[in-house]
Amino acid sequence: MTDTIPTIGVVLAGGLARRLGGGDKPMREIGGRTILSRVIERLAPQCDGLILNANGDPQRFALFGLTVVPDTVGDFPGPLAGVLAALDWAAANRPETEWVVSIPGDCPFLPRNLVYRLQTARTEEDAELAVAVSGDQTHPVVGLWSVALRDELRQALVEENIRKIDRWTERYRLAKVTWPLEPLDPFFNANTPEDMAEAERLAGQFDD
Repeated sequence: MTDTIPTIGVVLAGGLARRLGGGDKPMREIGGRTILSRVIERLAPQCDGLILNANGDPQRFALFGLTVVPDTVGDFPGPLAGVLAALDWAAANRPETEWVVSIPGDCPFLPRNLVYRLQTARTEEDAELAVAVSGDQTHPVVGLWSVALRDELRQALVEENIRKIDRWTERYRLAKVTWPLEPLDPFFNANTPEDMAEAERLAGQFDD
C-alpha cells in the first residue's frame, strides 16, 4: 500500500513485440525471472491494487494472479486504449479510488518510489496528470491518470482518433517528474534482442 494518495496500478501488456519475434514481451525472462514478475515485484507495493491490461486469452497470465482487463474500445491498439480500460475498471470496481498509474510491461527496473513521486509532483504543481522522465526523454506510458477523465479520453480515442499519448496529455496541466540515468535508466525497456542482452547484464549487476 502506498503511503500517498490511493492509486491503482495497471501493467500495459498489449505490445506485439515484433522486434523480438512476436509473443508477449513481459513473459520473456531476464536473469531467470520473467519481465512481468519483475514489474509486479516493484510496482505492487506502491499501489492499492494492481491489474494487467491485455487482450486475447487471459489464462496465459494466470500464474501471476492479476485481474486481466481487455481494452474497452475496439480496434484502438496502443497504450491509450489500455489506460482507458484501466480507468473504466477502476470506476466500476474501485469507485473510491481516483487515480491510476500505468507502466509498460517491459520495464524490469522500475523505480520503487514511482507512485509517490508522481503523486507528490501532481499535488505540488496542481497538475491534472503526471508522467515520468529520465534524462531528457519523456516516458508518456509511465503516467498518472485521473479516473474522472475517462469519458474525455474515450471521446479522444473514438471520435477524434487520437492514438499518441502526448497529443492527449497536452490538453491538461501536466507534471513531469525526472529520474537520473545513473546508475541505470529506471525506465529501460527491452524492445530488441540487443536490449534483452543488456537487460540481462543489468539484472546481474543491479538486482536487489
